[in-house]
Amino acid sequence: MRKVLGLGNALTDMLLQVSEEDLRELGMPKGSMNLITREQAQEIQMRFAMVRKRMVAGGSASNAITAITQLGGKAAFIGKIGNDEVGEFYRSDLIKNGVKPVLLTSPDKMSGCAIVLITPDGERTFATYLGAAADMHAEDIQKEAFIGYDIFHIEGYMVQDNELIEKAIRLAKEAGCMVSLDLASYNIVNENHYFLKGLIKKYVDIVFANEDESFAYTHLNPEESVAKIAEQCDIAVVKVGKRGSYVQQGSKRFHIGAITTECTDSTGAGDLYAGGFLHALSDGFDVSKCGEVGTIAAGRVVEIIGTKLSDETWEEIRRICALYRGFMQKYPTGL
Repeated sequence: MRKVLGLGNALTDMLLQVSEEDLRELGMPKGSMNLITREQAQEIQMRFAMVRKRMVAGGSASNAITAITQLGGKAAFIGKIGNDEVGEFYRSDLIKNGVKPVLLTSPDKMSGCAIVLITPDGERTFATYLGAAADMHAEDIQKEAFIGYDIFHIEGYMVQDNELIEKAIRLAKEAGCMVSLDLASYNIVNENHYFLKGLIKKYVDIVFANEDESFAYTHLNPEESVAKIAEQCDIAVVKVGKRGSYVQQGSKRFHIGAITTECTDSTGAGDLYAGGFLHALSDGFDVSKCGEVGTIAAGRVVEIIGTKLSDETWEEIRRICALYRGFMQKYPTGL
């Protein structure tokens, strides 16, 4: 089984259930990712001080990496935290979930947090204070970090620093890693379209996008979009919510239907899809089966608040992976 290394914003998620009126008053489009200041983060927390909240270690790439280790894979995560209690919580949560933490420390910054505002339809809107996470720079990334890993997964949110994301991906390729990129958010794609297009064509092997992100990138419908992206990389994935996902490698395109489930909170669905997909890929599954594993992980996480599945749920998904693995061993060329 191949080992996976992730790099992203080390953010502790603070999950809050709010109304759509709350979002309008905050001036945040539903489903968007909004960068906020330390003062804004404190104001939002005060506004919802009486609302029950949960705190979990998060961040897009970190969620995907944690899914890989929960499914039995070997993975590590690179990020930057502050010298504070939130940062120590983040480190201990990674270790608890079997992830090797490669965490740099910014002594002058608070650890970052993502306030996840969840509306009754399960959609999530992010108000993100990057803090120490944004203090990671290109000079922090060294080629030695990629030795021993086979797949490198990075979140599109890191495009906040063009030099950082390009250096990390270039060093990963030079180390022989397959590179996976999650496009992160439609507004990220809109604001960095030219840069992302060049990055994908030059370095990236796998692209994950949802319907809005793929449209922002190609201005095409999902089926046409996955084909267009697949012309620029080896494997393209476009997730279409309740309609499932499209996966294309070369000329082969697969539609993977979503599992029937009630959506309580879509936070982390795309991240766990990526984690399930990459774990299956690292285990030698074909891309359609990778899509199925990702779909199951995503389908299970939308049933709960937050991104942390129960041990029983992870065991259920591990059993499904074992069945797929046994089938491949018995029928290596298919039926």
